[in-house]
Amino acid sequence: MREALFIKKNAEKWKEYQQVPADNPDETADRFITLIDDLSYSKTFYPKSKVTHWINGIAAGIYQSIYQNKKEKYSRIFTFWKYELPLLFKRYHRIFLFTTLLFVFFVAIGVFSAMHNDQFVRGVLGDRYVDMTEENIAKGDPFGVYKDDNPFTMFVRIGFNNIGVAFRSFIGGFTLGLVTLFIMWSNGLMLGVFQYMFFSKGLGLPSILVIWIHGTLEISAIVIASTAGFILANGIMFPGTYSRMVSFRRGAKDAAKVLICLIPVFIVAAFFESYVTHLMSESYTKQNHAGMPVWVSVSILAISLSFIIWYFVILPIRLHKKGYYIQSDGIVNRLKQSHA
Repeated sequence: MREALFIKKNAEKWKEYQQVPADNPDETADRFITLIDDLSYSKTFYPKSKVTHWINGIAAGIYQSIYQNKKEKYSRIFTFWKYELPLLFKRYHRIFLFTTLLFVFFVAIGVFSAMHNDQFVRGVLGDRYVDMTEENIAKGDPFGVYKDDNPFTMFVRIGFNNIGVAFRSFIGGFTLGLVTLFIMWSNGLMLGVFQYMFFSKGLGLPSILVIWIHGTLEISAIVIASTAGFILANGIMFPGTYSRMVSFRRGAKDAAKVLICLIPVFIVAAFFESYVTHLMSESYTKQNHAGMPVWVSVSILAISLSFIIWYFVILPIRLHKKGYYIQSDGIVNRLKQSHA
């Protein structure tokens, strides 16, 4: 059989084996046996052909998924958080960069608009909220809004609200990213206006030390959730070498994993806002100076920002440089020639 005919008869099958994980162990075994037969034939008649290397690579991946990684099943959760998720995020670093820059742009629009139009602040935040904030500032309690509810009630409400925003950003990917874009626009605009309102009152630094205790994780998580939405949209619009359905399934699976990782981040952010931000706000109340020391706020800000940068930017790059990669079936492996 000529090589061209051999490739034509089997190319679609090999692509499916490479791109679509098997549904069960029996199917995995059948695929492996079939590839070994094809590899034997290819090595016999086309030993130096690229197709031989292709088949060998697919067979090796299945072999490793069956044997090499079998002992790691017990540590699946550990592997997911330490390797799989950062490596997955590395694949979408460009989308993450695009989402981050776009969100910053929306925030800048909010700041610029608020600077040139006082009514714009009320239009975005609402008269009731602005009046309440101004009253609190006049009373010497600029961050009194964080003391209105019972801390535990705030924790539950804020946690569910933030997770809901993240979920809607993810689902927005099904609309080719249009809903995700709108959520980013509304949140970015609101953040810019909200932050400018405090700077215009001479409370810029205190607002950073108080609000960004929880805001660092909360805003970062919203940006990452929007990234998940765009990952899903990207899988629909730009299938690349995959079929559109395979690309969609791959994008949806990857985006869902990114979304799942944000749940603990939102829980921690809600805890900070409900309990820690409340204590820090006491430092800027004229009637009560029993709040937290400034160094505690700075430490939380630094640790939160460092975690986001390290886990979602630095760690994925480091793992990639060390030769770690995710196979088509989701199993983490490492190139033998890589060095620790």
